Amino acid sequence: MGVWARQTRACSKRRPGLSKCDGYFFTAGLVAATFLVLLGFSLLHLPEPLALKPATTAPEVTLLIWTHPFGRKRPLPDCLARYGVDGCVLTDDARAYPHADGVLVHHRDVASGSAELPPEVGRPPWQKWIWLNYESPSHTPALWRLEGRFNLTMSYRADSDIFLPYGYLVQKHGNGQPLSEPSRTSRPGLVAWVVSNWVDSQARVAFYFQLSQYIQVDVFGRAGRSIPEGLGSVVRLVKHYNFYLALENSQHTDYITEKLWNAVLAGAVPVVLGPARKNYERFLPPEAFIHVDDFSSVEALARYLLLLRQDPARLMGHLRWRTGFGLRQPAFWEEHYCTACRALRKTIGRTHVVHDLTGWFES
Repeated sequence: MGVWARQTRACSKRRPGLSKCDGYFFTAGLVAATFLVLLGFSLLHLPEPLALKPATTAPEVTLLIWTHPFGRKRPLPDCLARYGVDGCVLTDDARAYPHADGVLVHHRDVASGSAELPPEVGRPPWQKWIWLNYESPSHTPALWRLEGRFNLTMSYRADSDIFLPYGYLVQKHGNGQPLSEPSRTSRPGLVAWVVSNWVDSQARVAFYFQLSQYIQVDVFGRAGRSIPEGLGSVVRLVKHYNFYLALENSQHTDYITEKLWNAVLAGAVPVVLGPARKNYERFLPPEAFIHVDDFSSVEALARYLLLLRQDPARLMGHLRWRTGFGLRQPAFWEEHYCTACRALRKTIGRTHVVHDLTGWFES
């Protein structure tokens, strides 16, 4: 949890436009005045790309999708045709359990009681259970029930057995969407925030109230205004703004969701609240975002955003890095299934048990 987030629990708990929060909670030094030139930045912690490759000699494997995430059944992809992953058979037919090489279990469904774990009776000794979860630890209950049951983990964490984040940078001509060139013209809107899950106790709500005392923040989603007709998506909306509040609902290692990547894709500078700055720098150049912990106060952050809007050349310091990069945002959930199946195929004959799922994921 960041410096600012740890100190905002007592802030006002009301909805947009109804209240203010008193005091300043930032204690980190102001470090955003000077930016690093993009020299030597390497793309760290990237998952292995899904791409067409020659067929291997490894035998075909069957991956059983035990639970469709959140109970929403979707057609299963053809991994070879869609992602170039050969030797994988996906099925959601529970009758395949006795001979499946792997079983993919979505945490939320078994934790909520909407689905049961696969039966231990009749489980083949070679079968691997894969724990799938894309929620933060704050929203991942009942981990203790699953200790010693799984063989592989799959999540947004870079130290997962199977790592696939919400988004990641690639070379511009790689397997991703090229990022637009930065514009030297200021956009009409200053700061936007799209939020649907408004929880008064969250640090991001306290931060919003603080920031809105000093600058205009346009709030959209179920907790604010509807996204205007004709714009069609969050990304299209954010293209009209210089800055976007990419505020996570909780602060944990590597928990960096589509909120950040929507801002990057839209060409806005993300203002982030989540894990520490160093964690973000594993996925982005240091000048590509503004971290709330960089400032001594919310007022100082607000002044800096206004300064950037009035100084396009300085604003370009946050955007120039985009040249040469593309963005990959894995499709939920078909790409996850094929990635898991590829990992299963690569680990044939090797099995370990995840003994401390709780300690690892909550670390």
